[in-house]
Amino acid sequence: MAEFRNPNAGGAGSQDNRSFLVMLVVMMGLVFGIQYWRSKTSPPPAQQSASGTATQSANQTAAQTGSQTNAPSAAQTAAAREAAKAAPAVQATGETTTVVENELYRITFSNRGGQVISWILKRQLDEDGKPLDLVDHVASAKFGYPMSLYTYDPALTKELANAMYVPSATGSLSAPASLSFHYAANGLDVTKTFTFGQGYLIHADTVVLKNGSPVRALLEWPAGMGDLVTARIRGSHYPSDTSVDTMQNGKDDHTASKKVSGGATLNGPFDFAGVSDQYFAATILPDHPQTATLVTLHNELPLNDLLRAAGKPAGKDVQLAVIGAAVGDVSGHNQERIFVGPKNLSLLKTIKTVDGYSLEPLLNFGFWGPFAKYLFLGLQAVHTWIAPSNPAARGAHDYSWGWAIVLFTFLIYMLLVPLRLQGMKGMLKMQRIQPQIDAIKARYKNPKPTDPKMAEMNAEIMDLQKKHGVSMFGGCIPTLVQFPLLFAFFEMMEKVVELRQAHFYWIHDLSQPDPWHILPIVMVVTSFLVQFYTPSPGVDPAQQRMMAFLMPAFSGYWTWYYAAGLALYWNVGNFIMVGQQLILNRTAIGREMREIQLQRAQAKAKNKAVQKTIQGRR
Repeated sequence: MAEFRNPNAGGAGSQDNRSFLVMLVVMMGLVFGIQYWRSKTSPPPAQQSASGTATQSANQTAAQTGSQTNAPSAAQTAAAREAAKAAPAVQATGETTTVVENELYRITFSNRGGQVISWILKRQLDEDGKPLDLVDHVASAKFGYPMSLYTYDPALTKELANAMYVPSATGSLSAPASLSFHYAANGLDVTKTFTFGQGYLIHADTVVLKNGSPVRALLEWPAGMGDLVTARIRGSHYPSDTSVDTMQNGKDDHTASKKVSGGATLNGPFDFAGVSDQYFAATILPDHPQTATLVTLHNELPLNDLLRAAGKPAGKDVQLAVIGAAVGDVSGHNQERIFVGPKNLSLLKTIKTVDGYSLEPLLNFGFWGPFAKYLFLGLQAVHTWIAPSNPAARGAHDYSWGWAIVLFTFLIYMLLVPLRLQGMKGMLKMQRIQPQIDAIKARYKNPKPTDPKMAEMNAEIMDLQKKHGVSMFGGCIPTLVQFPLLFAFFEMMEKVVELRQAHFYWIHDLSQPDPWHILPIVMVVTSFLVQFYTPSPGVDPAQQRMMAFLMPAFSGYWTWYYAAGLALYWNVGNFIMVGQQLILNRTAIGREMREIQLQRAQAKAKNKAVQKTIQGRR
């Protein structure tokens, strides 16, 4: 991180000090303002009553079908109802499970509800080192399991979730494969067919008929993400928020949990819709986006329920948001693909919607998105260069991501050397004309901001700066450039799944805070060294002393609670800056700046001694 100073400050003028403080306020405002911005930018989803929307969609469907065929008569409807009741029942006598797996996942279906009770990602681990299950079992037992069906009739939804379907296969299946479930009883006829390939995508085809007529039953992921369970129990640093993600006509939207309305219906078109958290997503891609519809689900689960399920003592009475989504077709015949997996940028780019849009927007970097994305692509390129080509060869002590951060930081700061040199030249130019600026201020007797003479004084100073080729902001360029880099690194470190559980010696997860707080402590030291070795001849000595302690404390506090990868980047940058500054201080520019700083300090000390002498004589 660049030194926190005002490189254009001159003398002890109040205007220059104010400019310096403005830069500090802006920086701190960015840090704390990002969180506030996040809470305000996502608009709440459009809310419609479930019954009203269902009626509207049903009317639309009826109008569409009515133009093609005549509406059935009451007698025909009654006959169809009686035929459905008379049809032989299709239901299982006991509960069975079917496991479908490939190299990436192992999905366990239950014939009770024809739904998923476990969705394990083989290449991801939870915080206990076990294969990661993306099903939140405590919440799912209460609010529904993945691949269950949502209807606008709670009693029917419950019946569909508890029905004993007849599966096409039991035991284990290896993808590519197909698995179907059939249930028929009490006028209901339900068919659910799932097709599995070699990747993360599966295809679902579901139809619900009641008395021979289609029912609008949406395929749902109703109960959040399972990777947050262990983190919530342990009070981990992982953000425990789930969002609803949608794309309509190529425009993506991400709605935070607190803005998700339970039971709200949003009509299409939808290129994709689903839920995701920090690192993983469960997203549905309709085969027919124009007639797709989405119902957002919002429930709450006491934290103590998770603690009791894990055999831990109860804690504070905290309610956790459980977010879900149900997606289907207004016709009642759902045909859609489902992606359940990590929000890996390269992977998301390869998965396309029907209209050709990728799932890349699921990886939302926030306000600093453009910077963060390309920073990660650069970091990924460095990692590809230094890491073993075979992931299995890296072993349990793979520190490649940590070393990639070190090397990438070195490359960034080498590219910034010309800007630092330009900033020092700008500082030196300003300090050379500072005596003339002080003379102008003395001549105008430092007028108040409301005094008309203030404008005249500023105009004269600007003319002097222009004459000598001095830019007001020339010395600030290195700092201004590195602000976006720092905040983009902050966003990126906590969003990319590649850094999740990435080791670096004593750090077991670069996306988590340093467990021993070694890097934050080193951060305080390196930040102090940056301030100490960087000449600031135009800054008031009292202000210099304040910043020499304030900024290290600020940077140490920030890295204490945030990703260790950020602290690693910042520390390496500080070490590089100290080395660069030591070299620059030995150049002609550096020596001249140090001399000016020494002369100003001696002049100020002399003035103070004179003032004390005069006061003593009085």
